[in-house]
Amino acid sequence: MLLALMLAGCALAPHFQTPRLSVVDVQVVSTTLWEQRLKVRLGVQNPNDTALEVRGIEYTLEVAGQQVASGVSDASFIVPALGEAQFDTNLTTNMTGALLKLIGRGPDALNNGVDYHLAGTVTLANGWVRSLPFDERGNFRLQ
Repeated sequence: MLLALMLAGCALAPHFQTPRLSVVDVQVVSTTLWEQRLKVRLGVQNPNDTALEVRGIEYTLEVAGQQVASGVSDASFIVPALGEAQFDTNLTTNMTGALLKLIGRGPDALNNGVDYHLAGTVTLANGWVRSLPFDERGNFRLQ
């Protein structure tokens, strides 16, 4: 009987699809030889028919194949059902190694954009499912 109740509960629990995150914009705030401060605007797409009340995001960011940042954003926001939202996060990182790798590819490497890999977990404020992993790849231009 207990097993039947547990299975019924699982069947009634909502099935969330993983939200899709992407780097929308990257702005260099300040830079030194050893440290760069970036303002990164991330976009979140919600493929679910239920709004997602995001409590925070934990992430790692790789640029040109090298991890340049990891952290936690406590930005709270709501992504509407089948909709999109954007938020900003500030990063302090050392991208010197990644930039040297890009420069080694030739003078047009930065003009062609920079490959990134963004992975982590979205933490939800409520519901049966409290965390949703994400793993996205894309390309952005430094401004």
